[in-house]
Amino acid sequence: MDEAGSSASGGGFRPGVDSLDEPPNSRIFLVISKYTPESVLRERFSPFGDIQDIWVVRDKHTKESKGIAFVKFARSSQACRAMEEMHGQCLGPNDTKPIKVFIAQSRSSGSHRDVEDEELTRIFVMIPKSYTEEDLREKFKVYGDIEYCSIIKNKVTGESKGLGYVRYLKPSQAAQAIENCDRSFRAILAEPKNKASESSEQDYYSNMRQEALGHEPRVNMFPFEQQSEFSSFDKNDSRGQEAISKRLSVVSRVPFTEEQLFSIFDIVPGLEYCEVQRDPYSNYGHGVVQYFNVASAIYAKYKLHGFQYPPGNRIGVSFIDDGSNATDLLRKMATQMVAAQLASVVWNNPSQQQFMQFGGSSGSQLPQIQTDVVLPSCKKKASPETPVKERLFIVFNPHPLPLDVLEDIFCRFGNLIEVYLVSGKNVGYAKYADRISANDAIATLHGKILNGVRLKVMLADSPREESNKRQRTY
Repeated sequence: MDEAGSSASGGGFRPGVDSLDEPPNSRIFLVISKYTPESVLRERFSPFGDIQDIWVVRDKHTKESKGIAFVKFARSSQACRAMEEMHGQCLGPNDTKPIKVFIAQSRSSGSHRDVEDEELTRIFVMIPKSYTEEDLREKFKVYGDIEYCSIIKNKVTGESKGLGYVRYLKPSQAAQAIENCDRSFRAILAEPKNKASESSEQDYYSNMRQEALGHEPRVNMFPFEQQSEFSSFDKNDSRGQEAISKRLSVVSRVPFTEEQLFSIFDIVPGLEYCEVQRDPYSNYGHGVVQYFNVASAIYAKYKLHGFQYPPGNRIGVSFIDDGSNATDLLRKMATQMVAAQLASVVWNNPSQQQFMQFGGSSGSQLPQIQTDVVLPSCKKKASPETPVKERLFIVFNPHPLPLDVLEDIFCRFGNLIEVYLVSGKNVGYAKYADRISANDAIATLHGKILNGVRLKVMLADSPREESNKRQRTY
């Protein structure tokens, strides 16, 4: 740690590098005054529990404090209680600026969690199948105020699967439950609510049940993680049976944050969302990435599987089988690519624009729209003299859509007066005679891909007197 001055004075136990995050969530991240000494930190934070170490981050050249520090506690509940009670407090009578206290995510990450992060308040437990929600609440209410309890049940039979969730009001209460409940509950922090994480946790506890019954448990905590991703990074390897989808599993021997995961996969256009899945029993990094279209996912899989981040650590990327029909996805991808290529040719060649508009029988046909978005049926345009109630600003990536396609898309929400492009720019505008129609267009189209072009649709400046403005003709 070149930039950190640290101390374990006071006879405290100094953890090794590999033990800085053991147990999980036992370190807090502090934003403090540059003039706050370590002795004050120890004095103010020692009432919350056994402090194993304090790190004050310093400039490696001047050795001056950067106003950042870490405090390592022996238990997670101690760190969480320190965060709850000290966040926003002033350390001394002469301090005017309150400090900020967060739970430190991991040694490899300088980021922190939000104080209200659900990851710190919801626990996942193994319970007898005879338990009701009241039984679960009764067992765990001794550790703090419970917001809700829920039991995972079979969707067909309604029978309990022997797994449940308990959500506390405070992170320290959840940590107390994990530390002090009977070991048979196998309590861990739950992932944020989503399908992938729940299946991950259920798979983990399925392994635990097999282990308890004397069976050999499955190795992976995450069912979509393939160990072969770490053993081979040949981009030309043939996996004829591999499922293809818009969702990718990302695994790494080094943990990563959601911001880091996003920065890596946002290199490929079309990223919809990403999330990090925490395994409290290992330092591996696990994540799920989803793109708006299968073409982006395939390209990301090819380009980023085996990518070194950080240098020396290769990440593994594989498809998550979401039940989609691979043939349909590939056909849709090919259609989008052809449509995007054709639109690019037409946009960059004015003579081709005229041909497409006036040549042959195609000029009388409705424009073809290729998209995953469910669009309403076509509606009649409003009169050009209708007062403008709302204007929408449209951004196209990588190029604008043809004007007839744009009109066909935006008129489906009703009350469209006009849609036009700004010459030489990848932007355009749509005028509506009704605010509800404009808002429906934003809700349906923003961030979506149509004919291989991603749209950003948002409210433009407040409408002005359109009659006083010269009509645009492009």
